[in-house]
Amino acid sequence: MDLFEYGAKKTTNATRPLAEQMRPRRLDDFLGQHRVVGQGTMLRNAVIKDRPFSMILWGPPGCGKTTLAGIIAEETRSHFTHFSAVLSGVKEIRAVIEEAKRQQQFHGQRTVLFVDEIHRFNKAQQDAFLHHVESGLITLLGATTENPSFEVIPPLLSRCRVITLEQLSEDDIQRILNRALKDTEKGLGKREIAFTTEALAYIVQISGGDARNALNSLEIAASLAFPDKDSTDGAYGQEIGLSDVEKILQERVLLHDKAGESHYNLISAFHKSLRGSDPDAALYWLDRMLQGGEDPLYIARRMVRFASEDIGNADPQALGVTLDAMEAFRFLGHPEGELALAQASAYLATAPKSNRVYAAFKSVNQAVKESGTLPVPMHIRNAPTRLMKNLGYGKGYKYAHDFNDAYVPQTHLPEQIKDSRFYYPSDRGYEKIIKQRLEKWYGLRKGKEQ
Repeated sequence: MDLFEYGAKKTTNATRPLAEQMRPRRLDDFLGQHRVVGQGTMLRNAVIKDRPFSMILWGPPGCGKTTLAGIIAEETRSHFTHFSAVLSGVKEIRAVIEEAKRQQQFHGQRTVLFVDEIHRFNKAQQDAFLHHVESGLITLLGATTENPSFEVIPPLLSRCRVITLEQLSEDDIQRILNRALKDTEKGLGKREIAFTTEALAYIVQISGGDARNALNSLEIAASLAFPDKDSTDGAYGQEIGLSDVEKILQERVLLHDKAGESHYNLISAFHKSLRGSDPDAALYWLDRMLQGGEDPLYIARRMVRFASEDIGNADPQALGVTLDAMEAFRFLGHPEGELALAQASAYLATAPKSNRVYAAFKSVNQAVKESGTLPVPMHIRNAPTRLMKNLGYGKGYKYAHDFNDAYVPQTHLPEQIKDSRFYYPSDRGYEKIIKQRLEKWYGLRKGKEQ
């Protein structure tokens, strides 16, 4: 029995989902991912020449990772074994290794091991592969929707080639659906079902580039539209329109893995849209995250950080607006509270931008690391006791409110770095006023020193 039980009987095939039945068995039948499997590509040549290599197939759901593994199983002369990282552990890995040794010793065959969702293996489980991949005993094919840079240990990653698969295009999905409708052996061809152009376009659109999702939607729509009283197989010889498909499939669940790369990509897009002063994009990515199930308070926390990091004193109200939005969401909850987050997002996107406080604090952090624990100048030390006053604590301190404009030109930094400047306000928003004040005060201080 190989990876996908390709030799199963037709009676068994009939009960399998359409997406599984339509899975290509040969490379020439594989649609999409031309950059990876097109003529002259490394992967195609490896399959044609029966020279599979260890690789990590990385891409979004439904882009063809498992299908490619199955094609390698069919078109290369290897002992092929498969297990899921969700259900298997070190014990199963060891059993695979022992079987690989027997295959090599008694049959002269190499073993190709396909590990679905390899990112779910912990470090110890991934370590168990390492030596055997390096020695060539097994050729590892790992599939993951997560960034291998974060989820696969570096020693194993360095021994595998990462093959990046992309989300399938709408044209690819359209071709996959048309093939399923016409195929009389594995698809829906025998049932003579027709979908209107608008209905198919709708399925393509809501699939989000996921072939499995698209085929599942097609199968559900074909089964539930105009059901035959004497059959459970759905419509025969009838046309299914857009309204039928919309009613059956209703709303799709947007792709958003709250713990994986999609999570980081979406919040990054949101943050960069705010920074780029693009309220339309910011509202779009905000809604994508909310509809995908992201924690709204996580989004709000990131917005609070943004208000200080990217706006700062160019608009000091930004921080308050964002904190108010977070509190409003806590008070209102879903869905009413989402509007407060949207309002704050639009405010942040259109506010004047300055990262000068952020840059100043980074500079201060570096200065503290380099200069160490410098002593506090005597004149700004607290002197609550007579002894401390006698030692000079607080001596020479000038109370700012005793002077014009409540400003006195005295230093407050340690002697060793007394001339250091960290905060350089921009000319944007309210920070322009701050800059004018500071320049005046720096001038007074400089004049006093001279």
